[in-house]
Amino acid sequence: MILCIDSGNTRLKWGIHDGQAWQAHGVLAQNELMRLGASLPRTFPLTHAVVANVAGANVADVLRVMLPVPRDAVQFVESTAAAGGVRNAYRLPGQLGVDRWCALVGARSITQHACIVVGAGTATTIDTLSAEGEFRGGLILPGFDLMRAALATNTAQLPLAEGQWSATPQGTQDAIVSGCIEAQVGAVERAFRRIAADSAAECLFFGGAAPRLVPHLSCPHRVVEHLVLEGLRTLATSAAPE
Repeated sequence: MILCIDSGNTRLKWGIHDGQAWQAHGVLAQNELMRLGASLPRTFPLTHAVVANVAGANVADVLRVMLPVPRDAVQFVESTAAAGGVRNAYRLPGQLGVDRWCALVGARSITQHACIVVGAGTATTIDTLSAEGEFRGGLILPGFDLMRAALATNTAQLPLAEGQWSATPQGTQDAIVSGCIEAQVGAVERAFRRIAADSAAECLFFGGAAPRLVPHLSCPHRVVEHLVLEGLRTLATSAAPE
């Protein structure tokens, strides 16, 4: 069985796959990393682990020690020029964030149509994948919470808003929340319009802020909660020896 780890800036997600289906999932905050070993079920015979880590070298070192498989059975995935049915058009393919790369591979395993892959986390990433499997490029902008925090931190009179979305906000808290949502959704929908000629094109969302954004989208969309893990599973399977 494969243990897949998506180690992000603020959260760590894990999943166990038996080659046919996911058997278990879990999530921890990065500041709870030392609880990972205790969080993993002991009922599954794990053979190897694949990791997408964007949380830094110190976290990678901890994971190498804590994962319940031999160290030589732990693979830290890196972005490459091509893998899992996706071609990477980045000028320097290795500089693409590995979580974005795995999400693109996961998206390709789900749909063969053009799509926009949106990671709604600490940052929001908006990546374009063609029907031919080419990652054409993408956008990075502050995530919803970072946008709110930037206004609260850098202005004297604005709070860390907890308002509600409105098309015509009539209070400061609602105006901040609505503005942040509109900025995020507007960027996604602009990106989608560039692939809308494919009648089956859609946006695939993952990340903790997805529930904040998807109710406001007018383009075709769906949430695939464990998209990075799907990409890790695909890469681990395609790299396995025959």
